Amino acid sequence: MSTMNLTVLLINGDAFELATLAEAMRLRGINIGGKSSSIATAENLFMTLNPKVVVIDVLFNSRKGVELANLMRKKNRNLGVVHTASCADLRLIGVHERDIAQSSRVVLKKAMGDLDILCEAVPDSIRALEANEGTVWVNRFPANSGNSVFATLNALTDIQVETLRLVAAGLSNGEIAKLRFVSEKSVEQIVARIAQHLQIASDRKRNLRVLLTNQYHKWVGEGAC
Repeated sequence: MSTMNLTVLLINGDAFELATLAEAMRLRGINIGGKSSSIATAENLFMTLNPKVVVIDVLFNSRKGVELANLMRKKNRNLGVVHTASCADLRLIGVHERDIAQSSRVVLKKAMGDLDILCEAVPDSIRALEANEGTVWVNRFPANSGNSVFATLNALTDIQVETLRLVAAGLSNGEIAKLRFVSEKSVEQIVARIAQHLQIASDRKRNLRVLLTNQYHKWVGEGAC
């Protein structure tokens, strides 16, 4: 499938990353019909360009990139969807893979040093849609990524990951309890289980919540989560 025949709409909230990515993809033969760093422009371009594929960052518009892509897919069921993501366990940023549009391709940004990976995902998203395939991560485990990190996170339950995310956001156990409609004691137990699973121990010199928060930001920031 020729990529030049596929009009692509590129959406990313980081204007610099958007411009750099658009130029790099064009140099690799991808027909970038339009690009946007704002939701209003993205919606207008979608209506006027009628793109065949949308490449959109999961974190676009305060983590609503998945929601916008799904809305676009509803308007055009033949739309190919490619998501870029900074984190291979989307639960850590409050996104569930089950909510991603059918047959989408998800590309880990850490794997995008070779932009061919992203460019190849563009036509593959159309092929996958026509074949009614499921959503697939592209190069989720790049070379030297340390798969033990992924294994560690995969072993955490959704509730544990969500609690860890809220702890990292600065919420107290009491605030998390109110948000999740559980007792504060339950939250304390969940936090303790997370720490045990991650083999993190607190003492008088090291605050457990700080250690958990540091670990969380390390995973998200490095894209190795």
